[in-house]
Parts: sequence; structure tokens; C-alpha cells
Amino acid sequence: MRLKFPALALLFLPAVLSGQSPDQGGGDAVEPVRTAPVWRQALGGEVLGLPAAQTQSAVVALDSGAIKAYSTQGRPLWTYHARGRISPYVTRSREGTCYISRTNGTFIVVNRAGRELWRANPGGPLSGPVVPGWDGRVFVPTERKISCYSAAGCLLWQKNLESPVSLHPVLCPDGGILLGLENGELLHIDPFGKTLSRKLSMAFRAVLSVGPAGEPGSLMVFYPNGTVERVDMAKPEQQPHTLPRLPGPPLTAVSRENQAAVTLASGEVVLVSGEDGRRLWSGDSHLKNRPPPAAGEVSMIFDERGIYVLSKTGATGFAGDGRRLWFIHLDGAAAVPAFGDDGVLYSGGNDWILYAYRLEDRVHRQKQSLYGPAPLGSYGTGNPPPSPWADYYFRFNEDEMSAQFSRIEEAMAAHQIGEDELAYTAYLMEVSGSGSRRPGAPQTQPQAPVQYRIRALRLLALFGSGEIIPFLTNLFNRDGDPVIKAAAAEAIGSIGIDPDGIALGTFTAAIFPAGSVRDEQVLTAIAAATGALCRFSGPPLSDMGVKILSLLTGDTQPRIVQQRARRELATLRP
Repeated sequence: MRLKFPALALLFLPAVLSGQSPDQGGGDAVEPVRTAPVWRQALGGEVLGLPAAQTQSAVVALDSGAIKAYSTQGRPLWTYHARGRISPYVTRSREGTCYISRTNGTFIVVNRAGRELWRANPGGPLSGPVVPGWDGRVFVPTERKISCYSAAGCLLWQKNLESPVSLHPVLCPDGGILLGLENGELLHIDPFGKTLSRKLSMAFRAVLSVGPAGEPGSLMVFYPNGTVERVDMAKPEQQPHTLPRLPGPPLTAVSRENQAAVTLASGEVVLVSGEDGRRLWSGDSHLKNRPPPAAGEVSMIFDERGIYVLSKTGATGFAGDGRRLWFIHLDGAAAVPAFGDDGVLYSGGNDWILYAYRLEDRVHRQKQSLYGPAPLGSYGTGNPPPSPWADYYFRFNEDEMSAQFSRIEEAMAAHQIGEDELAYTAYLMEVSGSGSRRPGAPQTQPQAPVQYRIRALRLLALFGSGEIIPFLTNLFNRDGDPVIKAAAAEAIGSIGIDPDGIALGTFTAAIFPAGSVRDEQVLTAIAAATGALCRFSGPPLSDMGVKILSLLTGDTQPRIVQQRARRELATLRP
């Protein structure tokens, strides 16, 4: 039993892991893991909720209003003070950016180095974890509202909800989100705010998407009495299809591809087919013969390594074929622990200490980028279909463009880009890229006036999708007009994310060898955009950026460029 002594006094005490091996269905008994933590750190407060383990580090939210980050080896990385009470939810994007909320409703975004990036008020404190999208956007749930922000903090759309959220939003195979309301309504909201709704006959415990990637697909709905139904969100006229009943009440569930894993109140874990609900295997977790956890005190992970059950009292790991690999009992945990991609379990204790246990040597294999896991798909914003105005003969007429830009700007001001985002993105790309060519190449296509091309780039930056970075770098490389080059660089900086390092690679090629680009406006824009990208993402991107900025402070550069580069460097110092 962990006792609440002053944290420093407990740094050298072993963690207490106890419990008897429950019977394991379908396999040999496995004794509970009895291992000392590989490291522990005094926190100065109690952990509020599930730690966020990602990018070789873990972040915890504390009741003191602080967010603390530690490396996988236990080295303190940074501390951010929210200056107020915070909600128990902390989420990290693929860049390592943290999304948190104060209980007064202030939404705060902190980069992987502990620097605050921006804040907003989505209409109340978080009602559940933030869901990062594929292109940097984030879906932010409050009690009766869902908001979608770009990575740089531009509010793209909001949806008011008829009832409080009862089922935390989760990312779907098509990149949208799935959530449930207390009135029994189930919602699927795509990345652009288009909503499908389905009213179910009774309150549900868990809902999983088991359809093909890229589609809303079919859903498996798990009810408290063990009933399971298959529901097609795209066909509201179709009645739910009843699947085989579970052997007990479900606590939580998780899916991968076309299978669903369910933890029951009895402590049993069941894997079922997403097609027909057929039971594939079952096994006992560390919860066997123990009181069922309260709502929100158990979570699951399902990846190529296997299935993991996590609760305040311990954790269990199963192989994909149902073999129980290990289980561990935890005493005195303040919140559900987190299991990282590197096999480390992070548990915050009531004694104000963060414990790390290495339970596996296997690493979750994912397609990686410069920053964490690569997205599972694309929203199509980087290569959208032609806009509705693509074939309009007068599309580059100034009066026509002025009217169209006003419509887009009004939609932005109303925070309702929503379902028109792809069409608007395509139009702005067509305008900003019109006539783009390398110096000396003949003009073969109509070209919009420069001022409208710049205006289009600035609006694209407000949309903020990371998927348009390749379009902007290509425009920067191909266009011979320094004004357009500078505007493209500024747009990249405004978007703020460069998870694959494409933009910084482009900027490096533009200034090295020294003197390859001499235009002051372009060089100044490169310096400003580089500083913005580094401030957003932190290392390792900032390491690349510092090299670029250092080159721009050289004596061969124009004076105004040197000054801007030095100012940007100064903002990157701790």
C-alpha cells in the first residue's frame, strides 16, 4: 500500500505490486509481474487523469495546475503552469503538442518544449479528451459543444449539441469523430463538420467503428446489459442488427480493423468479430475477482502488439491470439495508468510520485515521421478536386474574385468554414497558384492579380491544414515573383506545423549556398516562417531552424534580414 508521505521521502521506496494469479481461460496461468519501477519522480501534486505517453516521453496533469513532462528514462523535460485549476484531460498530437483546459473553460495549447502557443475559449471546460485529426486540426469537446480548431488556433467550425456528451469522442477510420450524447443520440461528425445522427433505443456503454477505412461504416454498439447491435450510420432507415450477447456487462471496448475487444465487469476480456459478433477468444485480466472499476477508471489499447487493459488497480497484456502475456497489480494509483508505445507503463500515485515500469521490450510499430506517428489517412486538403469555379471563364475577374473572397472571409469570421472547406481550399489554391512558373518560363495560363494571390495565400494559412504544406513549398520553389515566394513562406509560418520537415528543407535549399537567394523580402519571410515553425514544434525541428536562422545572421545577408533572424533566434532561447 502506498502511503501519502512527503514525496522526497518516498523516492527510494519500492512500489508495492501484489495479487494472486487469476484463472486464465484458454491458457496457462501467468503470475503477476513483481518488478520495481525502472524510475520514479516526485511530482509535487496528484495526477488528475490518464498520463499522455508519446514521442519517447510522458506528460501528466496535476491538481496543482501544472503539466509536467518526463523522458522515457525519467529525466524531467519541462513544466508548464496553467495558473489555475485544470481538467483531468491532457492530449498530445503527433508533434508532441499538449492540449489542456482550465476548469474556467480556457483552452490552452503547449508545444513539446513546454512553451504556450495559443489559447481559446471553446465554451466551457473539456468534457473529455481532445481528439487530434490527421492534418493538425483538433476536435475539442465541451459539455454541449464540439469545436474544430486548426493547429494554429483558427476556429474552423462549431457544433452545438442537444444533450451533454456521455461518450467521449474518438477518431474514426475516415478521420472524423464518433461521440454519444446522454439523450441516447449517436453522432458521427466528419472533419468538415458534416453530421450523421442516429437515435438508439436505450443508453449505451461503448460504441466502436468497425467499417472500412475512409468510411463512416458500421458501428458496434455495446449496452450495459450485454446486448450488442450493429448499426449503420449512413442508413438511418435500416434497423439495428442484433449480434450475439456478451457473457456479462461491458465496462469499455476498443476496436482494430474488423475486431472488437471488450472488458467485462467480471474482469474477463472478450475478442469478437466485427462482422457477426462471434466470440474469438476470452481471457481473465487483473480485474478478475475484484470489484468492477467505476466509470472512466478503465481503458484499453488494441494495436499490432496485442490488447491491453488498464485501470487504477493494474494492467494486463494479451497477445492477439488471446494468450495472456503479463499482468500487474498497482496499489495507491491516483488515476488510470498509461502504456507507452515502447512498453513502459506510467502510473501516478496518491503519494505524488510518477512510477515507470518496463513491462515489454516490444515496440509499437508505426509509420513514423519527423514527429511521432504519421497520420493514418488524408483529408484531401492538399490535393482537393477542382473547385466549382475552376471552369468559369471569368473566375479571375477582379469583381468576381472580390465577391468570392468576401464570402470566404465571412465564413471564416462566423467560424463556419465547415463543409465548404475543400471547395474553398481548391479555389484559393487555383488563385494563388495561377500563372506560377519558374523564372524565364513562358506564361501559358491565366493569372490572377498579385494582390489576390497574396490574399488567397493568407486565407489558406488561416485554414491551417498541414496537408497544404507541399503545395506551398512547391509554389515557393516554382514562382519567380519574390512577392509570391515571400507570401508562400509567410503562409507556412502561419500554419505553424511542418511534421515532416518539408518546409525547413525547402528554406535550407533556398539559402544554401549563401547568396542563392538575395531578395530581402523573401529572406525576411524565410526567417519569420522558420521562427514560427520552431516555436510551434520545438526540437528536433527547432534544431534545423536554428541552423537556418544562423545562416541568415551572416555578414553576407542584407542588414534587415540579419536583424529579423536575430530576433527569431532570441525567441527560441529557453
